[in-house]
Amino acid sequence: MHVSVTFRHMDSSEPLKIYAEEKSERLSKYLSEPVEIHWVLSIEKIRHIADATVTANGVNIKAQADTQDMYAAIDIVLDKLLGQAMKHKDRVKEHKQNGEPVSIRYAATEGAEAVVPGSPRITKKENQFVKPMSVEEASMQMDVSEGDFLVFTDSSTGNTSVMYRRKDGGFGLIETTR
Repeated sequence: MHVSVTFRHMDSSEPLKIYAEEKSERLSKYLSEPVEIHWVLSIEKIRHIADATVTANGVNIKAQADTQDMYAAIDIVLDKLLGQAMKHKDRVKEHKQNGEPVSIRYAATEGAEAVVPGSPRITKKENQFVKPMSVEEASMQMDVSEGDFLVFTDSSTGNTSVMYRRKDGGFGLIETTR
């Protein structure tokens, strides 16, 4: 665990630095190595501000507190960091339970077909209202929207169509037939 302490608008204090480093050790049981903690301790008028950033194995956690006492500010920030670290550890633990992804576990328990490892899986599901419109209306809708595609019912044929934004700036159209 690597801990660094920076002092702003105040003289550096060895007891504060040691206090922050010792308190930071409590985070090691919730985060996997390598763990870097950067404390910024500052004073603005009568406010004592403690700000901490934790980087551990791809996880970034930040917390800040201000009080009348720097030691109390460090304690408050540490409590916030511990809460976030415990929450992250629970998520990781829940996600990797029994060595299989959560989506496969739920699919198998709901009576649906189990997902075969190595096959593509759905990572995002979106529900859209399919609105009847002409191709010209769809192209105008795509001009004003920031989306990459639009699903609509072609009003002239009654078939579902998909209009998508091409990399060259134009639009592509996928028409279905019944």
